[in-house]
Amino acid sequence: MLLPAMGCDGQLWARQVVDLGDIAHPELGDLTVDDTLEAMAARVLAHAPPRIAVAGVSLGGYVALEMIRQAPERVTRVALFATRASMQVRPRTVGEQGMLATAPHADPMLSGLVSGPVQAMAERVGAHVFERQQRALLARPDITPAIDAVRVPTLVAVGDRDRICLPDDARALAERIPQARFHELRHCGHLAPIERPGEVTMLLRGWLQDAPAGRSTR
Repeated sequence: MLLPAMGCDGQLWARQVVDLGDIAHPELGDLTVDDTLEAMAARVLAHAPPRIAVAGVSLGGYVALEMIRQAPERVTRVALFATRASMQVRPRTVGEQGMLATAPHADPMLSGLVSGPVQAMAERVGAHVFERQQRALLARPDITPAIDAVRVPTLVAVGDRDRICLPDDARALAERIPQARFHELRHCGHLAPIERPGEVTMLLRGWLQDAPAGRSTR
């Protein structure tokens, strides 16, 4: 189950849907309808197979953790891209959150091959959904119980140029999860699956094939 970031749709995971088709059955979770992380997670679970591996980017990562909190017996492994371990330094208003969230859309460091599809995703998702997702993030509950509940093979990854989830933020998350694998993607911002599709596919392949007691690679 692949979960997109705020303001993104299935195009974010388009390469992985194709490239992982030989070892998995990739499906996309819908995070555009609900206005809380709890409801988003419940919706994805309601439309998912009984047992699932879940990968999410940013907003999708928080929904993935909430899915584990709600139904730990159904999630076999989790991959968290650009996901932070705490809310202590989060923005306090929708406007502030929006400024951060739109940063990757307008990042001058993105190549034209990436910035065009990212902008198109934002336009397809639309302002109303974008604002709803912002509010869900601002109102998200303490994720500590969800993090503490993770007992499955876990990948935590972040771009070295991510300005929303800093590498240290993601590393702190990996250090809180037993035997989590941590990976930093070079020359990459907040939307790794579309910025570094080949590397993300490689990471997910290894994650999907990990034994239940896989060793840490930090």
